Amino acid sequence: MTDPMTVRGMQATSRRRLLSLGCAGGMMGLMGMPGVAQAAESKGGPVPGMKNVMDFGARGEGSTDDTAAFQRALDATHAAGGGTVYAPPGKYLFRGTLDVPEGVALRGSYLCVPSHAGLRDKGQAKPGDDGTALFVTNGRGQEDGKSFLTLNSNSSVNGLTIFYPEQDAESVPVAYPWTIAMRGKNPAVQDVELLNPYLGIDASQNERHNIRNVTGQPLRRGIWVDAIYDIGRIENVHFNPWWNSHSKAYRWQTENGEAFVFGRSDWEYVFNTFCFGYHVGYKFVETSTGGCNGNYVGIGADDCNRAILVEQCAPYGLLIVNGEFTSFHGEDPTMVEVLASNRGVLRISNSAFWGPCQQIAKVGGSGTVGFSDCTFVQWSKEGEHAAIQASSGSLLVQGCEFLERKQHIALGEDVDRAVISGNLFAGPAQIQNASKHDVQIGLNAASS
Repeated sequence: MTDPMTVRGMQATSRRRLLSLGCAGGMMGLMGMPGVAQAAESKGGPVPGMKNVMDFGARGEGSTDDTAAFQRALDATHAAGGGTVYAPPGKYLFRGTLDVPEGVALRGSYLCVPSHAGLRDKGQAKPGDDGTALFVTNGRGQEDGKSFLTLNSNSSVNGLTIFYPEQDAESVPVAYPWTIAMRGKNPAVQDVELLNPYLGIDASQNERHNIRNVTGQPLRRGIWVDAIYDIGRIENVHFNPWWNSHSKAYRWQTENGEAFVFGRSDWEYVFNTFCFGYHVGYKFVETSTGGCNGNYVGIGADDCNRAILVEQCAPYGLLIVNGEFTSFHGEDPTMVEVLASNRGVLRISNSAFWGPCQQIAKVGGSGTVGFSDCTFVQWSKEGEHAAIQASSGSLLVQGCEFLERKQHIALGEDVDRAVISGNLFAGPAQIQNASKHDVQIGLNAASS
């Protein structure tokens, strides 16, 4: 006996199949009829609904200017209510600038942060060999010009490499405008390689910027943060000389480059960042909008003349923890320098300082600087210098270890307050105290 449910299911299936065949046949008939247009096949993207720049006229062969095609795709996506514009693997030339509208993402082929050392190291991949690469020539010689790519509220750029093919490694770098400008609310840069820009990311005048998984070798400045009144985030950034490390341009970078520069930012969160071969690794300045406060976790600066330079910071402070810092090139290499202009608070905890530098820290200004649970080694590479020299302000050194039998701490007569306690010293403690104010030194231990 046949189950009625089975019969009904077979009938329904048969009807659906007949309707499907009928529709297919009808469509085939229509497609063959004169006067019925056949749409060109869309290339689409890796996810349904993405618009492909190739459908808007992009070539991706490195010689045709693809600026207008990309902008058409971005504008069409915005007009449709937002979405993603996909640029498949290729070399895209840009003689103009791009504006990524609100709610639009520009996406390349990478799902990880790329890096290309092939221009430096023979046999490795070059930009454009494997994935989406934007070759930028716009703005040559115009440092104050319009940024190559501007992000707006809820827009992003992801999964691609940006390369400046006309930048010559054997010459002093030519100035270009910022590669990416982040504006509006919630702009994001993720999984992007900035291989050799003069200026990397301008993360100012926005709210809640998100910079994550960025590599490259910005030459003059890497990331600039200012006029931020709602928390910005910078995570997993690695600036390393993949483009060139033995050239006139690189030597210029070590004398002039600044990897991370922070002006006014309320609660900047910085996590797992690194830079190599700059004059200054992390610089804190005061602008017309104010200074910076925030927390910096797992940050590093290698082979920088100044790993950390504080001109000014907010009174509620910069909090740096789990850092690793070395300084050994250029004149008077110093790990941390706090200038006389500073009125704010700097706290550094559980961090390591090494490399053949002159000094670990030079402290000035009227603010407070504190080191806790830090390790200090390899200072005073030429002459006699204290690891930590404070000329003014307030100083805290607690629970740290000094691994050299050299001068450890020197306090100038204008130091207002200092507490030096619970530290370990190699050999007898060498502390010079010329302060005329309240200084507390005690409970330290020294090796024989």
